[in-house]
Amino acid sequence: TSLALANGLSFPVATLAKSAKLAPVMLGSLLLGGAKYSLRDYMQVLAIIAGTAILSLTKKKGSGELTSQLGAVFILLALCMDGVTGGVQKRLLANMKSLSIQPQPYEFMLWTNLFMCMLGVLISLILGDLTSGMNYCSENPQVFSLIWRFSLCSAIGQSFIFYTVARFDPLVCGTVTTTRKIFSVLLSIFFKGHVVTFQGWCGLGLALCGILSEIYHKVTASRWKVKQSSRN
Repeated sequence: TSLALANGLSFPVATLAKSAKLAPVMLGSLLLGGAKYSLRDYMQVLAIIAGTAILSLTKKKGSGELTSQLGAVFILLALCMDGVTGGVQKRLLANMKSLSIQPQPYEFMLWTNLFMCMLGVLISLILGDLTSGMNYCSENPQVFSLIWRFSLCSAIGQSFIFYTVARFDPLVCGTVTTTRKIFSVLLSIFFKGHVVTFQGWCGLGLALCGILSEIYHKVTASRWKVKQSSRN
């Protein structure tokens, strides 16, 4: 996504594309993870994607930014990788469950970030960005405090993400990361006085219906499991 924005993709288009993240995650879980979903699951994902997209359109409308072809290619690759990641995570969790191994969130976080770091260093060396980046930091030492703050916030956020993946499901994680945009809009309405159009409220209502439907299903299924275990 960062490469897409850096290569001319407009922010509204990137926001809309990432709003559809649930679709490739579900597809990857189906093809690579062997997952099975009901019609209700598909309808909930469709409602969340459509509602978030409508809300994003009304919020970012009229920016007048252009989108480059290279930026569009990068955002499509990012969505494909979201699908592959979700599918691999789903299969990994299934394999660990068959071996009676409890997945640990911070083990996922450690190995994922380690390989991301190795790949990032390799690519930056190939592109020649590592040297220029280090030179910039040495010439502007005040940037280090911003880097540390960003790293701390990223680590805290990733803790919740990997906990959700390890304890629940990659699709659940995708739902959380997508719907956070909705709650960001709600906070901006209540605390900053931002105005949302009627179309935006319709999108918000549609997405919230999908979220509430998922919550209701999870609560109902959990209660049914408790009743079944108490009977046994």
